[in-house]
Amino acid sequence: MRSIAYGALWLFVFSIPWEDTIVTRFGAISRITGMLAVGLTLIAVIVSGRIRRWHGFHLIGLLFALWSCGVLWFHLNAPILPLRFWTYPQLFLAVLMIWELAPKRQALQALMVAYVLGAMVTAMQILVAYRTHGGVMRRFSAGTSDPNSVAMTLALGLPMAWYLAMTYRRPLLRWVCRAYLPVGLFGLMLTASRGGFVTAMVGLLVVPLTMTKLSPGKLAMGIALIALSGALAVAYVPDTIAQRLSTTGSSVEDMNLGGRFEIWTAGIKAFGHAPLTGYGAGGFKNAAAPYLRGEPRVAHNSYLSVLVEQGLIGFLLYITMFALVLLGLLKLPALERRYTLVQFAAVATAILPLTWEDSKPVWFILAALLGFAQAHAVSAGEYIPQALPQRASSMARSPRAQRPRQPMGAPVRTTDPDATA
Repeated sequence: MRSIAYGALWLFVFSIPWEDTIVTRFGAISRITGMLAVGLTLIAVIVSGRIRRWHGFHLIGLLFALWSCGVLWFHLNAPILPLRFWTYPQLFLAVLMIWELAPKRQALQALMVAYVLGAMVTAMQILVAYRTHGGVMRRFSAGTSDPNSVAMTLALGLPMAWYLAMTYRRPLLRWVCRAYLPVGLFGLMLTASRGGFVTAMVGLLVVPLTMTKLSPGKLAMGIALIALSGALAVAYVPDTIAQRLSTTGSSVEDMNLGGRFEIWTAGIKAFGHAPLTGYGAGGFKNAAAPYLRGEPRVAHNSYLSVLVEQGLIGFLLYITMFALVLLGLLKLPALERRYTLVQFAAVATAILPLTWEDSKPVWFILAALLGFAQAHAVSAGEYIPQALPQRASSMARSPRAQRPRQPMGAPVRTTDPDATA
């Protein structure tokens, strides 16, 4: 039953990168696959009669979800609960499913392959849009999705694809992950997202950091893929997109970044009026509106969004989840440690310019990284020597103890030729 539930979980992870491109009357496609996975996981747990012991991350995550719901309930005036009320509990359930159904590194790698395949679907949709409307559009996306969110989704898949391309056991899927590097990077460039571009550069740090841990053949293959990605970007990315991406540095120097610095200043001012409890999930717009010119806008920064909406208490819980994951990664072997730290840095960078604290890719990657750390800890514990047997029993089994005792007063036998009787 657990294998069936794991298959449903795999489909859920596969649908995360392109969830907004297919919307049914029940919501995004990931909502359907997620409900299926939750139901089958619950049945598998009931049938097996056992549940995996939680990590400290899960306790903090549960407290954060409960705190978010409690703060929102306190500030809510409507008789009907909004969908945002159920967002964090659903994300917490997704984290628990990954913890319960993927306790080993191989299972976690398979889920990562599902994410890369889903990101490949998104990248191909962008390429189709570029092929069809390349002459009239300045930015490209998958369906009606926000280009910045799509870019971050693709960027988070880059270090994942590199690691899988070098370590995954199935050759065909290794090649698929290798193919994602140029395709995903090219699709990301077409979104013209400056935040996505910066996150991609952080994610691609995995290449030089893991070079010394790869064989010469795999290293040559990796360098060739990165070179191909750069060639595609230079040859086919439109000049308007290249010019927009080139303004990233000047935008930061001018304290602008697409108007985000003004929003962040307004959010900090709003935080001063409700520092402990915040304004409730989704309350950033109304909280920062008095300090902004024009219409209210979201935070465009996950850390600030959590700080304003959940208050200092919720912010500390949120940051603690990241800290617990990071501490576990430091104990991994060299190759896995370098990959997971880069993946962690990419996630931490991705949520800087976006309101992504309730994003499925972020919570999935945190759960996968935590699983990596715990799988290594369990694997290392399997090789701890067993306790030594009791002295009496060991003496009874030793050859010396089995030799017949000589009578008292009998001559002592020795193999030393210089000894005297």
